Amino acid sequence: MSKNEWIGTRVEVLDQGWIELQDVMGDDLAIVNAARVSFMGESKGEEADKKLLFYLLRHRHTSPFEQVEFKFRVRAPLLVWWQWVRHRTWHVNAQSGRYTPFQENDFYHPITWRRQSESNKQGSEGEIDPADAERLWASLAEHYEHSFQLYQQALEAGVAKEQARLFLPGFGVYYTWICKVDAHNLMHFLSLRMAADAQAEIRAYAQAIYRHFFKPILPWTAEAFARYVLKEASAAT
Repeated sequence: MSKNEWIGTRVEVLDQGWIELQDVMGDDLAIVNAARVSFMGESKGEEADKKLLFYLLRHRHTSPFEQVEFKFRVRAPLLVWWQWVRHRTWHVNAQSGRYTPFQENDFYHPITWRRQSESNKQGSEGEIDPADAERLWASLAEHYEHSFQLYQQALEAGVAKEQARLFLPGFGVYYTWICKVDAHNLMHFLSLRMAADAQAEIRAYAQAIYRHFFKPILPWTAEAFARYVLKEASAAT
């Protein structure tokens, strides 16, 4: 498939989230041609072009990778977005609860309940006991249902949507965003958010981007990225 044929592809993530490719500018050759700008950006054949791209990433000559851009539409719970927007190299526009009312099913239900890591204060490891998990799922569903009822009651009472959303449970609410990033900064995002110590929810989105969009659209770059960035990161841990 050509890169344009991937536009519109949507991949399901978590219980009811997804990520959809809206647009893409550039490809592996665009990166190579940017590096050869002094020579009018002419291809020297596949073997030489790929060799140059690998040289660029191996030696951290990253500016040519900024010539490729991806634009996604993403539906994710707020606990994912709190981490995602820390990467300020992404350009984002978010759904606003001031304009669009939330729906009854706009809440994240985790598949598992993870234990707090003893060695990582902000991480998790393993799962809690099944009996405890069942109680937590029931409690979360009850919490969501009650919160949404209060939200609806506020709307029906004439309260503005921007205030009625105070009744919604914060971190579990799904939002939809439009996000744009260049390939260089996308690789930085992926290297951090696919790591084993990344929060599982954002790791699921990073892996979806990597597998379903980054690798097929930039196969040379993805190969070099796996060799020189992911391999080094894995060796460091």
